[in-house]
Amino acid sequence: MTDRTYLDWNATAPLRPAAREAVVAALSVVGNPSSVHAEGREARRIVASARLEVAALVGADPRNVIFTSGGAEANVLALAPGACRRLIVSAVEHPSVLAGGRFAAVERLPVDADGRADLAALERRLSELHAAGERALVSLMAANNETGVVQPVAAAAAIVHRFAGLLHVDAVQAAGRMPLDIEALDADLLTLSAHKLGGPKGAGALVRRDEEVELVPLVTGGGQEARLRAGTENVAAIAGFGAAAAAVELAAESAHMRALQRRLEDGLRAATPQAVIFGASVDRLPNTTLVALPGGKAETLVIACDLAGVAVSSGSACSSGKVAPSHVLAAMGVEPALARAALRLSTGPATAETDIDRFLAVWRNLAESLSKEGQGLAA
Repeated sequence: MTDRTYLDWNATAPLRPAAREAVVAALSVVGNPSSVHAEGREARRIVASARLEVAALVGADPRNVIFTSGGAEANVLALAPGACRRLIVSAVEHPSVLAGGRFAAVERLPVDADGRADLAALERRLSELHAAGERALVSLMAANNETGVVQPVAAAAAIVHRFAGLLHVDAVQAAGRMPLDIEALDADLLTLSAHKLGGPKGAGALVRRDEEVELVPLVTGGGQEARLRAGTENVAAIAGFGAAAAAVELAAESAHMRALQRRLEDGLRAATPQAVIFGASVDRLPNTTLVALPGGKAETLVIACDLAGVAVSSGSACSSGKVAPSHVLAAMGVEPALARAALRLSTGPATAETDIDRFLAVWRNLAESLSKEGQGLAA
């Protein structure tokens, strides 16, 4: 594919060169990492090295990194009744968290108009459960995949732990884009995904703060991953995951993406003052902008951008390619008509200013067409 502008990094990031090299090298290794011979030891060495690199990304002990097939599986592994019999999740979580994992019931925590968790409501509910002798597992993402809004994780952790609960943090979108330290966040469990930070698809991890955090295996029948995830490890994907984690240059990359975000949003406001940028008044990821053009229709806008050579999305990429109403914007109280017009633009380290300028030119043309045709794109 040539002459394309890719602005959908939150769906998946292009493979980093270091990750590609690591995958290719690992594919030539014959052994099973569970085997004791030399070939097996070499495969095991690759997995162990990647475990160190992934752990370093979030300030964790490598022994507490459990490799999975991706972020969704890691979330389901985390969300299982154990010491905590109740599950509370924010209303803007990833669908794999909203589904509740292996809990029979899920309680949803409301968010404010910017999409931030209502910590007062969390404290009230945990106090009620604590008085009844119940502990809760709370799941709160580090940053939202649609709006980029950063959640008050450390403040939530203080509340959760005061009531003897546990905190799981889905950090899939945050990794590589903002500082992450499992100790500083005071999180008990943290989810990562390789392909969101420039690694290959098909690898993820659940990270524990310490070995005392109880986990109930989702995949059983083998001793791999400290008996917490049976099945032969995907050595090549894990190798790429580790290489991608090690290749992140957070300060430089985040500064670059923040500059692009300012360029993009200044251009959006100049071209279409009526456009709405969600979460613009609060802390967001430096690479994410969710914008709506009143009167537009996201599905048509996405297709029009694609035909013009620009890849964007209408929000989460977790609906089998379908453009569906955003549960995130609904939870924020956004009017359905405006929510249906929302486009997500997400950048990465390799995004250039020319990519932003190309999208803005397409955006101006779409806005002009919509204005001229009345119903236009919304029809």
